[in-house]
Amino acid sequence: MAVVAERAFTSRSTLQRVEAGDTGVSIGIYAGVLQALGLLDGLSQVADIGNDRVGQALARADLPRHVHLRRPTGSSRDG
Repeated sequence: MAVVAERAFTSRSTLQRVEAGDTGVSIGIYAGVLQALGLLDGLSQVADIGNDRVGQALARADLPRHVHLRRPTGSSRDG
């Protein structure tokens, strides 16, 4: 635990808070711990929309079911 805390540039007590899932710990500390454990690459997947099934379903629900294109009025092909 001391080695991980040292490599993450944080204290052991903060590392214990991270292990407990304390939401008061900054994302930077979590990133430092992930880096120290060799797991930082997984952090990029947190905000990846491809992993957010609920968000994708909500976005699809907001899409219109039918699209009606308006034709230009008063325009001629002669220019």
